[in-house]
Amino acid sequence: MTDGESTGLSAHLIRRIHAEGPLPLADVMATALTHPRLGYYATRDPFGAAGDFITAPEISQMFGELIGLWAAIMWQAMGAPDRLTLVELGPGRGTLMADALRAARVVPGFPDSVQVHLVEASSTLRALQDKALARSGVRPKWHDTVGTLPDLPMILIANEFFDALPIQQLVRRKRRWHERQIGLNAAGDALAWTEAPGPSPLEILIDPAVARAAGEAEIVEVCPSGLSIARSLGERLATWPGACLVIDYGYATPAAGDSLQALRGHRFADILSTLGSADLTAHVDFSTLSRAAVEGGARAHGPVAQGSLLQALGIDARAEALRRAASPEQADAIAAAQHRLIDPSEMGTLFKAVAWTSSDMPTPVGF
Repeated sequence: MTDGESTGLSAHLIRRIHAEGPLPLADVMATALTHPRLGYYATRDPFGAAGDFITAPEISQMFGELIGLWAAIMWQAMGAPDRLTLVELGPGRGTLMADALRAARVVPGFPDSVQVHLVEASSTLRALQDKALARSGVRPKWHDTVGTLPDLPMILIANEFFDALPIQQLVRRKRRWHERQIGLNAAGDALAWTEAPGPSPLEILIDPAVARAAGEAEIVEVCPSGLSIARSLGERLATWPGACLVIDYGYATPAAGDSLQALRGHRFADILSTLGSADLTAHVDFSTLSRAAVEGGARAHGPVAQGSLLQALGIDARAEALRRAASPEQADAIAAAQHRLIDPSEMGTLFKAVAWTSSDMPTPVGF
């Protein structure tokens, strides 16, 4: 039995499989990430150099500052309503929101209009977010899901949120699609990949062009929970004025392939042997997500490359301003962070952004 299989989470899953049979991948992902006692986000702070991965807000304050200015510009485009719900999905340590609020203070009226709402399931991360925003004098309201957000004008930010939602993988077998599942090895004491014997009803979610081009044994990924959230946000934007900015890594158009990965200590890890102790993510299908938001009633913009968006928002000028007040060592760090965020060889093109807005909103800056 490997180290991963000896963990409490793996033992929990093995007991479930003995009782219920093979489990859907989405079920296993959700359990591995969010189990209240054994899940990845319940047991650690995964961010930064000491964690398992680093996100754009942790690389540089410039990222959150520019997102904050984007939000303030969109608030002005909405007619500067006196009550605004500023939402972040999966806000990590709260770094992005803290930087965004600090930068947006320069826009008259914006800080007084904003009530911060955070959609976060992890109590561990909620505590970190509370600490980060307390320094800004902000007391956010937390939600487990988007369904409890208030009915008010809204600006929503989702940075590296959709990539962590549970996915399902389907594999092509003789022109039909079968669900990949998590079962047990022959001895019944370790987790193993398996396939459902019959075609999956989830094949209706596969993009028709991808399905036509796929060969035998090819894998496609679908994210029902992501589509549900996108459609729900689209419905909200059809009722209340607002805008959503989604930044993540993934495909500009639907594509086949197995993109599921586990990260631990900034290195790729074996998925089944590190459940509960490694981050799990999959590439985001921006086109399909936007289609769900449009079906809900929103207007979609993009995707555009992250580097292009940040340059349109003024990252070059902001970096230069920071360098002028910095020591030589700090200036080098600022330049390195800027390069990492926008260069095509780093995060600049792998990471992309889409915006969803109410139908009467202008095209957002950067799109």
